[in-house]
Amino acid sequence: MSTAYDPLGLVNFRCYVDDQHIAWLTLDCPASSINRLSANVLQELGLALDYFDHAQPAGLIMRSAKTSGFIAGGDINEFTDLDTAEKAMNMVASGWHVFNRLAIVPYPTLALIHGHCLGGGLELALACRYRLAVDLPTTSLALPEVKLGIFPGWGGAHKLPRLIGVSAALDMMLTGRTIRVHQATTLGLVDACVPLRLANQAAQTLVLSGKPVRKARGLQGLLNHRLLRGFSAQLATKKLNHIDPQHHYPAPRAILDIWSQHDGNALQAPELLDQIIRSTTASNLLRVFHLQERLKSLGKTTDHTTAVQHVHVIGAGVMGGDIAAWCAQQGLTVTLQDRDRSLIARAQGKAQKLFSRRHQDPRLARATADRLLPDPYGYGIGRADIIIEAITENADLKRALYAQVQPHMKPTALLATNTSSLSLEELRTGLDKPQRFVGIHFFNPVASMPLVEVVHTPDTDPHAQQTACAFVSQIGKLPLPVLSTPGFLVNAVLAPYMLEAMRCVDEGMQLEAIDAAMQTFGMPMGPIELMDTVGLDIVHAAGTQLLDSAAIPHCLESRLARHHLGKKTGQGFYHWKDQQPIRQKVGHTPAALAQRLITPLVLMAETQVKNGVVADADLADAGIIFGTGYAPYTGGPLYQQQRSHTAQSLAPHDTMMNNSL
Repeated sequence: MSTAYDPLGLVNFRCYVDDQHIAWLTLDCPASSINRLSANVLQELGLALDYFDHAQPAGLIMRSAKTSGFIAGGDINEFTDLDTAEKAMNMVASGWHVFNRLAIVPYPTLALIHGHCLGGGLELALACRYRLAVDLPTTSLALPEVKLGIFPGWGGAHKLPRLIGVSAALDMMLTGRTIRVHQATTLGLVDACVPLRLANQAAQTLVLSGKPVRKARGLQGLLNHRLLRGFSAQLATKKLNHIDPQHHYPAPRAILDIWSQHDGNALQAPELLDQIIRSTTASNLLRVFHLQERLKSLGKTTDHTTAVQHVHVIGAGVMGGDIAAWCAQQGLTVTLQDRDRSLIARAQGKAQKLFSRRHQDPRLARATADRLLPDPYGYGIGRADIIIEAITENADLKRALYAQVQPHMKPTALLATNTSSLSLEELRTGLDKPQRFVGIHFFNPVASMPLVEVVHTPDTDPHAQQTACAFVSQIGKLPLPVLSTPGFLVNAVLAPYMLEAMRCVDEGMQLEAIDAAMQTFGMPMGPIELMDTVGLDIVHAAGTQLLDSAAIPHCLESRLARHHLGKKTGQGFYHWKDQQPIRQKVGHTPAALAQRLITPLVLMAETQVKNGVVADADLADAGIIFGTGYAPYTGGPLYQQQRSHTAQSLAPHDTMMNNSL
């Protein structure tokens, strides 16, 4: 490939033409680690297409200069300025028109995708004739707009069903689901997947190949016909009504309407576009996105943090085994220690299932499994950058373990506990460097829960805390700094919520009605099912510590006496079969039940903020949303409470104005 001059001279793009007359257009947004499709980027893309209209290349390859990935989507900050219907229409039109223009150029085009290809980035790739994916663990494709309360407005809803078929396309658009590289190849979302070392050569070959454009065939292709789209939309609507009966999330239904009635062109539905873009749900979900970005920023590396290469986990039970597996999945070398070899073997077997799900290529799954090393005698302690203790919740046992571990640690290594309830002050007694002892509290199940609480005391070494936060970010989780106090944040707010649910049971309310009330509110599962999933023995132990002045509810006490501990024993509040609770038909649900159950959670969250457990109310909302699944459409419990109080305080003023009129 020969280097030539850059004929465009743009700010966000670099261009050169190789000796085969292929134009390579590289997106490299300045002063940013990622590429986002801002208004300026879209405008410059239009200028590039203007140039190629007069100087046609043999082919055009679009790629990214960022190591993080192709394109992370549109510029979210520009969405906050959409305060009029005209602005919303202009934003959608800007991407729709330039991508449609790209789709009909007379020369072949190719998107060379590595890392993340999200939202508008995937819509740009869909506008190209070919898509070539680089086989990297980080390569992923998605249309996640629905998670922000909006929709793919730049052509994705039009082009995706034609490419991969209606069922797969609707699944991607309605869930925001991320598609990994090998699955993308199977779906036909990309034409091929190639190793990094062959990417440029393969891109040149494919863009000049003259191969026919991929498109969905058979029934999935027919379902995209305008006379049949309504049938698929009806089936999808039934599923949405089951998942979201209260219509908390309007965006999925808007996506169906835009696709089925307007062939994916939102510009033909201006009223719907305005309604969605400026909806309260979209505003709240954008807030949640910014909260997530703030958590990510807390895990940035500094001059005092170093990337972790080796993790040593002590305790191969459910939490320890899953932590070890997740770290190995994220590319780290992991040694797993436990006196019980059968627990290590069980953890490895469970980890293998995770690796097989994550990697379609058996060789990659095997390579990941090879990074998880059984270590019953703890030889890995001396090599580890971080040691995570995940044994039983007994302070004496933990301190005894630290006394054995401490002499073998590297001077720069970090010692951490996964405790969910014990204070750091109690556990660190006897340590040579107590200020470098931190809590790294994962939630169960580790693979699917995004939040990790990073626990500190007022005198914790800031560098140790930041190293822990950076480690959490390194393994793809969201770090939340919390003060060492009973329950930290998440368990502290869940305890009174679950207690109130058990009081409802003692009052004779139906289990299913309690859970249904909270699922209708928007929680991923109700409090009764949650307690059965966690384990009633754990609920009791945590509640005893966090709510020592509250009497143990009779419904819990009686089940503990019968050793009905929930899902793990097959019987708790529910009877469990095939890992699912057996439910009765929901009867009467008392009015305002959801508010009754949520109120103790909100009050405890306010208390934790007041006591400095988290830095502010926004971080409390972030922790509760990502740590409990609290209904994202609300923007968070404290934010929801604040808006409710604001509305109530305005109500008398509005009444007075109406009366005066």
